[in-house]
Amino acid sequence: MLEPIQGIPALIAMMLKNVGIFTLVILVVAYATLAERRVSAFIQDRRGPNRVGPFGLLQPIADGIKNILKEETLPATASRFFFVLAPILVLVPSMVTFAVIPIAAPLPTPWGVVDMVIADVPIGILWVLAFSSLAVYGVVLGGWASNNKYAFLGGLRASAQMVSYEVALGLSLIAVLMMAGNVTLTDVIWQQQQLGMWFAFPLSLAFILFVISAFAETNRLPFDMPEAESELVTGYHTEYSAMKFSAFMISEFGHMVTASALMATLFLGGWDLPGAWDDAYWYNGILISGFGADGAAILAQPSALKTLLTFLGFGAKTGFFLLVYIWIRWTLPRFRYDQVMSLGWKVMLPTALAYVMLVAMTILLLDELGVAYGFGYGLALTAVSGAATFAFMFFLDRGRTITGAAAQRTQRVEVKTIPTKVAATEAGATPAPAGD
Repeated sequence: MLEPIQGIPALIAMMLKNVGIFTLVILVVAYATLAERRVSAFIQDRRGPNRVGPFGLLQPIADGIKNILKEETLPATASRFFFVLAPILVLVPSMVTFAVIPIAAPLPTPWGVVDMVIADVPIGILWVLAFSSLAVYGVVLGGWASNNKYAFLGGLRASAQMVSYEVALGLSLIAVLMMAGNVTLTDVIWQQQQLGMWFAFPLSLAFILFVISAFAETNRLPFDMPEAESELVTGYHTEYSAMKFSAFMISEFGHMVTASALMATLFLGGWDLPGAWDDAYWYNGILISGFGADGAAILAQPSALKTLLTFLGFGAKTGFFLLVYIWIRWTLPRFRYDQVMSLGWKVMLPTALAYVMLVAMTILLLDELGVAYGFGYGLALTAVSGAATFAFMFFLDRGRTITGAAAQRTQRVEVKTIPTKVAATEAGATPAPAGD
């Protein structure tokens, strides 16, 4: 039965998906905190949390209980309503955003096929951008409502940084939308399946720009200017404690998980695995795996095993990006504030604009030449994007990392110093006494 599930079974399936997926997201967020502590311990040659439960697996639960039992504090001069509202405004968008991301291939049941996404809305990417942008209000409001100068400075930094990099993030997505022809995330996955390669290859520069912008959007190192412990004590959440402080931390890891899942969906095929065996797409109400040489639709063959394997593949891709988030935090130092702004407006923005025009011209040229959408189409775009990525890396590098600092040799001018007494004698002056 390759028709979508309907009626009462569809309502039950929707309820189960809501409970199951959001429970899974909360668990991943909780254990992402443990993963960060263990990975940082590995990098710093420490053990990390390993006492609470086997291998420290119960540490996130212990941390949650500790935050619930801690005393809630409220600064005397803070605005109570907005002080409490700010963590909610940060936490809710980080959870709701995940609703439009497909996590596995459709699951066949006796009552019909169930899509492994909570809401397959036709504005998927726009939904993500809209809700992720709401988090900046909570950060700014938390800094302002605390009535603390360090928190307020952190809020101002957050607003400037997140607005700056949202522009580059949105522009990097335009290349994906031009390739997919749709803003629905299920269509983005389907177009990657039909292309025969993931968008990370034909849109390599957009992939790099999106990853950099996502780091800035989640306020993670090296873009953690809103917190900046060495300068702002912890920035916008300096005055928060107990569960309110925990809400900010949960939202940060929630945004990490959502951004990682989004990067996996947009550029690494989402739940798609190599090969055409798992291809599935709704076409005129029927689940198909592609089209034959004569243009006829080929029916898909969904199964529970395919759903499980694609779910594990999606989890592996998301986990890879989470590991990148954590590894970079404990590897790179924090940027200066002027460097963050300069990178966003002087490098990321013009590069994203130029790349959008380049991709648009390439797609138009390929269409004019009659190149069919497929593997050859992707190879042509990969060559163009590869050249653009190579040029971008060397421009941004400016001879420091790729070519190496040793390649830039500067001539040193040797300055000979003449003792004071000798110089004064040669000039005809009387040397000063030794005691002067």
